[in-house]
Amino acid sequence: MNNKKAAIVTGASRGIGRKTAELFAHNGYNVLINYNHSQTEAEELQKQLKQEGSQTEIFRANVGIYEEARQMVDFCLAKFGTVDILVNNAAISQAKLFTDITPAEWQEMMQVILNGVFNCTQNAVREMIHQKRGKIINLSSIWGITGASCEVHYSTAKAGIIGFTKALAKELGPSNIQVNCVAPGVIQTDMLSGYTEDDLEELRQETPVKRLGTTEDVAQLVLFLASEKANYITGQVISPNGGFLV
Repeated sequence: MNNKKAAIVTGASRGIGRKTAELFAHNGYNVLINYNHSQTEAEELQKQLKQEGSQTEIFRANVGIYEEARQMVDFCLAKFGTVDILVNNAAISQAKLFTDITPAEWQEMMQVILNGVFNCTQNAVREMIHQKRGKIINLSSIWGITGASCEVHYSTAKAGIIGFTKALAKELGPSNIQVNCVAPGVIQTDMLSGYTEDDLEELRQETPVKRLGTTEDVAQLVLFLASEKANYITGQVISPNGGFLV
């Protein structure tokens, strides 16, 4: 154990979560890399960061299951002695007509995205309240703000995160815990794998800055919100989207 701050990043084996874990490690945080299915990627990231001199641990947990989220937070406390930052990034996505969404698909979307945020946050917050400090950054989406056709279940879950963020920020403000939401626009990750190059070019042209977002664009904002520079920012929804949604 040491005096460094510790950050838990859920869904950190790929995409935005991976870049966020890297940035936290490069900026002196102890980092707990959470994954569920992508064990190889998580282990490769941990190895890379340890070779660079960073203190990292990996932990497999399905954040949609309360007990697994609790075990993850306990593991972080055992390894690092503290939980200072929680980045709720883990998510799944699916494009489907509303009339074709099965009850099981609806429930899975809510369990991973919305229940996952509740499960991880409630367990981490108990320690943060005790410490009288903490930062919670929840990853939503522009589709949680404006809605996406053929992604009603995804949009609903991401919109729920926005309401969760605003309400919890009010409740935890007196305990010196800041809760904010990052709602990215169209970001180059695996979630775009189903798009054709023509689709991607159309999205670029619809974006005022004329490019798609990168994981770095989002991770840098998360890093800022986790820092002392953001102590007076809470309950906010910030959307790095290149002007796609204004």
